[in-house]
Amino acid sequence: MIDQSTLWTVIISLGLGSFALRFVFLGVVGNRPLPDWLLRHLRYTAVAVLPALIAPLVLWPPATGGETDPARLLAAFAAIAVGLWTRNVIGAIVAGAAMLYLGLYLLG
Repeated sequence: MIDQSTLWTVIISLGLGSFALRFVFLGVVGNRPLPDWLLRHLRYTAVAVLPALIAPLVLWPPATGGETDPARLLAAFAAIAVGLWTRNVIGAIVAGAAMLYLGLYLLG
């Protein structure tokens, strides 16, 4: 069990850090134009974060004890293929989910 003073110190510190990160963009830079080089880099933030969140769940899923699962790999490839082909996020999600359920049904 964590000490209560340590817990509250961590919670308050994380809250202040989160506020500071948001304040930099909204409060300090909010009414000024950003440089082109920064806008170019910010454009790729979502493209970098989303695969970083999903890749460990595909390669080392907790549901299988960290072992790579063919059904999850097929679902990831289906989602990537549909996303590249249709340029539709919802279509990619639906295709990946359908392939995951089909793969789990067929492969066990």
